[in-house]
Amino acid sequence: MLSSPFVRQPASVQQVMLTVLLALLPAVALYVWQFGPGIVLNLAIASASAVAAEAAVLRLRKRPVGLYVTDLSAVVTAWLIALTFPPTLAAWVLILAVVLAIVAVKHLYGGLGQNPFNPAMAAYCLMIVAYPSAMSQWPAAGWIDLGTHLQLIGGASLDAITGATPLDALRTGLRGDAPVETILAGKAFGALGGAGWEWIGLGYLAGGAFLLWRRVITWHLPAAFLGGLVVISGVFWLADSARFASPLFHLASGGTLLAAFFIVTDPVSGATTPRGKLIFAAGIALITYMIRNFGAYPDGIAFAVLLMNLCVPLIDMKTQPPVFGHKGR
Repeated sequence: MLSSPFVRQPASVQQVMLTVLLALLPAVALYVWQFGPGIVLNLAIASASAVAAEAAVLRLRKRPVGLYVTDLSAVVTAWLIALTFPPTLAAWVLILAVVLAIVAVKHLYGGLGQNPFNPAMAAYCLMIVAYPSAMSQWPAAGWIDLGTHLQLIGGASLDAITGATPLDALRTGLRGDAPVETILAGKAFGALGGAGWEWIGLGYLAGGAFLLWRRVITWHLPAAFLGGLVVISGVFWLADSARFASPLFHLASGGTLLAAFFIVTDPVSGATTPRGKLIFAAGIALITYMIRNFGAYPDGIAFAVLLMNLCVPLIDMKTQPPVFGHKGR
């Protein structure tokens, strides 16, 4: 058609999920550059586990296996789990998390489109509660060859290349009454956030821009989440910069940029109305900051997402736009 109105063909689930996977590739490439090729192996293990678990459950439910397995939704969940888990975590923990996400969080609620909770974040919370020590060991900045990575995911303990996350290092330093400026001068930190992880964050940012360009996501959720995090962290930072990190640090650290474009934007477990999306994402930002600074875990994004998932029905009910032609409902 050369003139309006233009009719867009609806994108299939497979097309949307493939676009999300493509958007994650810049971050994966930067991950390999900064820490070695092990993350590719983790992604392969997680993907195979997700597809196998999905196929098994579909057979039990007597649903068409080929149709649902090839929609790539299970692979997207697997990639998000692999990218949010420590890359040197034992492979069996990663596999267990993926299976729980697919079987318990997705299919026990009816499958794709019916799960009230984000499967990747539910798996993260289950594992960090069950295995807090293992889930807290992240590699320090630097290349890890494939042989060493195989040893680590096989269960070997090589303390020389593992340690706490930048957010955890910041919390530990603050508990020792060291000022933020002194803590951030340590080797674990780069110009804005964790050394090496800043580059990966740029990859998530590039992928998020690609999703916005392809209209897979809208601006509401990323903007409200990042804006909310900037506002709340800015208030505390301005009040006491010696005890609270700057908004830039919070944006560049932890899973902030991954969450903004790939987790908070989950179309199934998140809010659906325009105003509801803003409230939902801003709520995640607020809870995330509170857990980061006053909670028991260094990065509270997963818990914040699940808590706001609980609020989605109420948020959507209270933010429904008025019917066309009426001033209110």
